[in-house]
Amino acid sequence: MTERELLRRAAELAADHLDTLETRPVYPRVSVDELTARIDVPLPDGPTAPAAVVEELAAALEPGVVASQSGRYFGFVVGSSLPSALAADVLVSAWDQNLGLLALGPSALVAENTAGAWVKDLLGIPASASFAFVTGCQTAHFTCLAAARQHVLAAAGWDVTEHGLSGSPSLTVLVGEKRHSTIDRALRYLGIGRAQIHALDALPDGRLDPEALRQALAGADGPTIVCAQSGEVNTGVFDDLGAIADAVEGTGAWLHVDGAFGLWAAASPALEHLLAGSERADSWATDAHKWLNVPYDCGIAFCAHPDAHREAMTAQAVYLVREADVIREPVDWTPEHSRRARAVPVYAALRQLGRSGVADLVDRSCAHARRFAAGIAELSGCEVLNDVVLNQVLFRFADDATTTAALAAVQASGEAWMSGTEWDGRRAIRLSVSSWRTTERDIDRAVAAFAAALV
Repeated sequence: MTERELLRRAAELAADHLDTLETRPVYPRVSVDELTARIDVPLPDGPTAPAAVVEELAAALEPGVVASQSGRYFGFVVGSSLPSALAADVLVSAWDQNLGLLALGPSALVAENTAGAWVKDLLGIPASASFAFVTGCQTAHFTCLAAARQHVLAAAGWDVTEHGLSGSPSLTVLVGEKRHSTIDRALRYLGIGRAQIHALDALPDGRLDPEALRQALAGADGPTIVCAQSGEVNTGVFDDLGAIADAVEGTGAWLHVDGAFGLWAAASPALEHLLAGSERADSWATDAHKWLNVPYDCGIAFCAHPDAHREAMTAQAVYLVREADVIREPVDWTPEHSRRARAVPVYAALRQLGRSGVADLVDRSCAHARRFAAGIAELSGCEVLNDVVLNQVLFRFADDATTTAALAAVQASGEAWMSGTEWDGRRAIRLSVSSWRTTERDIDRAVAAFAAALV
């Protein structure tokens, strides 16, 4: 089999999978042990024909693939892959560009530069901000908060590049009680421990309290970073970014915005008001593999202070073949050196959708979330716990046992999949509508699955 024939066969197998999305269980019914038995064999002594490898892989693993491309997958804010983005990702694999330097991939770099500019324009981020395409929002937080650490310590007279953290002024990080766990993890990677992270009480709906922040800033002594949130992972609620920016202004603190999925609300004329004040932040982190519906893995970091961003990330070596300083060398902006050309699918998705298409994707997802909330609220004993301001619905039933059993039954049915959580000390269920494939029929099937589970 020629290489062309092999790739054609792989494409056929991939298309076969997509063709089953309407009929297959959303979550696979094969166990991990069964999957392991299919593939955990001794390493062969000799080579195997590529065609046989591809056929064996598909036969062994496809039954255990989660149908996250389905319109009825509502877990973890996971998007599907738009057709253009999926096809572009195939090209990226074939081209196999290592986008660490311009010399390694000029075509990939120019696509990245355009995609970065387009995303800034869509999300209301200043055109002067720097950006980096990274693996996901976790690494975007790391990138942004590394720049923040660089900046606030420099303002305090400490060069972290030269001296590291030993002996540096103590950092204070002010966060909301309902922040995402990736914030704390990124800070830990940066040598900032739990004792330096101060969680401020949340308002009843989960938002960071601007007045509590103002008081904490007044009591902060030394370099300070503030982390706000656009789109809480359970409820979708937005911190009041305008009031938070007002509190931060003039204090010298760095304001970082976690917008893993919520930042994309800026692309919708009907929802952009939720992000009022976001443009005043110092850094922003988001995912493209969530609401933009590009293949995993793709996050984006933005920084209003390019000098601090570059200083925190850059790598220097005599063997690195660099172009003139006016060229944006990717290695200066990301924590990775060797990396996939992940901005190419972003370019493709934005080219396919255009400004109005992104707005429609966001608005349609939110309308589906409201439809689900209205339908699920009619079921006996169901309580919707949040105002559905975005694409997240948080709900539960009469007691923890009923909530847990209903979720397990729906997951086992294969009709839909979403994850459990806890809210105010009790079990709950969270649904996220993030896929371009989701239809009203998908929403109604999910509601019907819960109705059946309660019988």
